[in-house]
Parts: sequence; structure tokens; C-alpha cells
Amino acid sequence: MKTLKYEEVFRNEYRDLAEAHRSIERFLEKVYNEKRLHSALGYRPPAEFESSLPPFVNPQLLEKSEGPQDAFFQA
Repeated sequence: MKTLKYEEVFRNEYRDLAEAHRSIERFLEKVYNEKRLHSALGYRPPAEFESSLPPFVNPQLLEKSEGPQDAFFQA
């Protein structure tokens, strides 16, 4: 929250609450999630970290499928 306040909120004057909401949302999506490095994520932005994770696998789909992956997950 410190970064949000110092890099966005304190540097701008908003006409109304709606403009503040849009501006802060834009900051979070474009700067905080895509550019700012986070030490807890290996000094990578959250968007890059999330894209490096394996895709989510629905366990119910694995139960219905056949093949070598079934043996792996049932072991």
C-alpha cells in the first residue's frame, strides 16, 4: 500500500471518487502487476510470476480421462 500511496495517490489530484477509482485501478493493473518487481516473487512482477506457473488442472477432468496421466495421479 505504501507504493500505491506514494507513486499514485499522493502525486495526483482527482476531480471525484470515480476518477480516483479509475486511476488507481489503472495503476494497479499496469504498474504494480506488470512492472514493479516483488522480492517475494523472485524479483519479478506478479503478471510474469503467474504466467510462469503451470496451468490449473481440474481433478474431475483427470478422473474422466484415460491414459498415462491417470496412473500418475492415482499412485
